[in-house]
Amino acid sequence: MSNQELTEQELLRRESLQKIRELGIDPYPAALYPVSNLASDIKANYQEEVLEDGTKNRLNYQEVCVAGRLMNMREAGKAMFLNIQDASDRIQLYLRREELAENEDFTFFDQVIKKLLDIGDFIGVKGFVFKTKTGETTIHVQSLTLLSKSLKPLPIVKTDAEGNVYDAVHDPEFRYRQRYVDLTVNPGVKEVFLKRTKMVNTMRNFLNDHGGIEVDTPVLQNIPGGATARPFKTHHNALDVPFYLRIANELFLKRLIVGGYDFVYEFSRNFRNEGMDRTHNPEFTILEFYVAYKDYFWMMDFTEHLLEKVAIATNDSTELPVGENTISFKAPFKRISLFDAIKDYTGIDVSQMEEDELREVCKKLHIETDPTMGKGKLIDEIFSEKCEKNFIQPTFIIDYPEEMSPLTKKHRSKKGLVERFELMINGKEVANAYSELNDPIDQRERFEEQVSLMERGDDEAMFIDHDFLRALEYGMPPTSGIGIGIDRLAMLMTNQHSIQEVLFFPQMKPKQEN
Repeated sequence: MSNQELTEQELLRRESLQKIRELGIDPYPAALYPVSNLASDIKANYQEEVLEDGTKNRLNYQEVCVAGRLMNMREAGKAMFLNIQDASDRIQLYLRREELAENEDFTFFDQVIKKLLDIGDFIGVKGFVFKTKTGETTIHVQSLTLLSKSLKPLPIVKTDAEGNVYDAVHDPEFRYRQRYVDLTVNPGVKEVFLKRTKMVNTMRNFLNDHGGIEVDTPVLQNIPGGATARPFKTHHNALDVPFYLRIANELFLKRLIVGGYDFVYEFSRNFRNEGMDRTHNPEFTILEFYVAYKDYFWMMDFTEHLLEKVAIATNDSTELPVGENTISFKAPFKRISLFDAIKDYTGIDVSQMEEDELREVCKKLHIETDPTMGKGKLIDEIFSEKCEKNFIQPTFIIDYPEEMSPLTKKHRSKKGLVERFELMINGKEVANAYSELNDPIDQRERFEEQVSLMERGDDEAMFIDHDFLRALEYGMPPTSGIGIGIDRLAMLMTNQHSIQEVLFFPQMKPKQEN
């Protein structure tokens, strides 16, 4: 970038950088800086001792060493007040000119601190803690080190004494593209991601406590299996064969059940080459786990208690505000069959209908269809368009048509259905689970049905995975499995309206850079 393309602020910062170097100061030192304290711990734990004569006990002052980003500066005569922000919080600094002099040389204070430091610079300070007359916990600085010079100005966001925020950065285009700035100037954003981490850790601990084993399965797959979705395709140069980014890890996890594990799970990054909106991103995280000798009834009970535990761990309550609603994660959750849900919200019983009849229902309900859609997809569209949005409280939608579920065991007592559920919360699917199909002959027939849908033009239909069929032929015990959308669950646990708010770096169309 040439100087002609830089803003006035950027030019001034580069001039400051050069002057700092001319003073013999390294603006990007490599040496370790001995941070010993976090701002949040200092503010939470420092207690000032006042003696009987009303004076403060200097010996009780806590010596600290902190580092962070400079967020505010103001002069007070021969002193200065600064605010720095570390990973935990902001804290005030107090600097006195005479205390930072070296051999009566005030250059560092007068030139570097007052004139060459900028908002956004990283600094480290050593000193002791005290409280100002207004009661604010403050570090009395005895030494200051420049750790990294910032060459771009941060947006200025101000907060008054009552906690009101002014000039906050709300533009999602800016925030998502420059998340590093968003995290710096909007403290609440960092809290969202810390809560997401707590959510994932709670789930991992819950699964471990119940005997789960965390595993890794391939992201590059020669057959994109385990779900009906459009994949991303790439090419492996060394092998000279096409590969796909995984759309699901299901078939590999079930191979491990065949191999003798009873309970396996994976937090996996999946990729689907489909649309983007406030609940869909082409790259997303899902938790899948599979448990031998269980069925979908057991999985509903287990899932209820898992999510109840997550809600308490992340929000200290099972009652969570989500938009205009309050959602209860207290077990048990409601259960209703797919056909009953459609009948409740459309007044139409589709349970015995064939494809032509379903197309007529879609036409009557003003639902768009195309010739590639088979019976299963037509039923799915009716539910998605007319029913899904109504399920605000956690609800298990159970017992799906066989055509919609090529990897699911046939229902033990209801002909034409399979033992499957989807968990709906706040009008969206959050989880999908089955009693897993372990009959290799039945599974082959289901795959062949998917091939016929592919031949009709359905680009989301499943490929035949011959190695998975071979694995089933060796024998897989009765098993239940589930996939839980981590990003959508994080939206609920953090009360966010968009999936982009719970992804550090959501996919966006590239901008032309200078």
